[in-house]
Amino acid sequence: MAIRKKSNKNPPVLSHEFIVQNHADIVSCMAMIFLLGLMFEITAKAAVIFVTLQYNVTIPATEQSAETISLYYYGIKDLATIFFYMLVAIIIHAIIQEYVLDKINRKMHFSKTKHSKFNESGQLSAFYLFSCVWGTSILVSENYISDPTSLWRDYPHALIPFQMKFFYILQLAYWFHAFPELYFQKTKKEDIFRQIVYIGLYLFHIAGAYLLNLTHLGLVLLVLHYFVEFLFHISRLFYFSDEKYQKGFSLWAVLFVLGRLLTLILSVLTFGFGLARAEDQQLNFSTGNFNILAVRISVLASICMTQAFMMWKFINFQLRRWREHSSSQPQSVKKKFVSAKGKNSRKERENGINGTVTSNGADSPRSRKDKSS
Repeated sequence: MAIRKKSNKNPPVLSHEFIVQNHADIVSCMAMIFLLGLMFEITAKAAVIFVTLQYNVTIPATEQSAETISLYYYGIKDLATIFFYMLVAIIIHAIIQEYVLDKINRKMHFSKTKHSKFNESGQLSAFYLFSCVWGTSILVSENYISDPTSLWRDYPHALIPFQMKFFYILQLAYWFHAFPELYFQKTKKEDIFRQIVYIGLYLFHIAGAYLLNLTHLGLVLLVLHYFVEFLFHISRLFYFSDEKYQKGFSLWAVLFVLGRLLTLILSVLTFGFGLARAEDQQLNFSTGNFNILAVRISVLASICMTQAFMMWKFINFQLRRWREHSSSQPQSVKKKFVSAKGKNSRKERENGINGTVTSNGADSPRSRKDKSS
């Protein structure tokens, strides 16, 4: 009677590519449901809330502007729009991961630690670059750079143009999508808390600027911060391909400190100078005016605390790099000393101590004198 042997093979482990492709397909189907809902009259009204921006106001043409202007304000329906574009962000994240980053990882053969950091920097550098270019185009088109007083003039900025509102909606959607990505990307347990704090700080400040009608200041600070962060992550990508590359980190270190100083200067000017001298300083939820002393102090304190926290992390990072550099330097000096000593010992065995010939050598002057006598 034949006895069947038990198979010792473990069940196949799902690969990283399979997990990414699987959840991307599910999310794609969910997004397609909302898009298909636009095609039917029964579901169109509900689908529009998820796909298009809500709460628009049309301002008729005046003597100053010959065209009608469509402006937007925020409301509870924005949560539905944020949810839809969060699904879109998950899909784009999966596309970049599968068709760009995973192919590079296979060629470079990174370790597990470098693999996760490379994926993180690859995703964030693409997002930061896109946000910087888009945010800068809004700043230029709305003349926020040429006129710094626009950061606080005519506050509250309750009515904003389409590009501005869409920018903030996508920013919130992207950082909300980072929470499910912690599961999809199988983030290590020891890194989850760090990532949650990192994502939470972004959501806190972006949502605060959006809800308190500080969109002008928030856009300037976001573009400034994203540019510095883009430089760091793109430098880390080059570092993974060539570990001798350090120029990008040096430039990032300088711009990081300047970025923190410029953020504090703009914040103090806006809350301590511009809004503090405004005529209307009464809390009014209907007009969206939050320009009161308690709100100004709270917002400025949160910005200062965040900048201090970032500087503390930056100083620890630079000290760790300095210790690693200083600890590797004596080892290289020691290796040079050992190699030089080895060469010297070979010379001693051949020619005597310090390169001179010993008294027992056949060519020494003393031996020649003894032979002549």
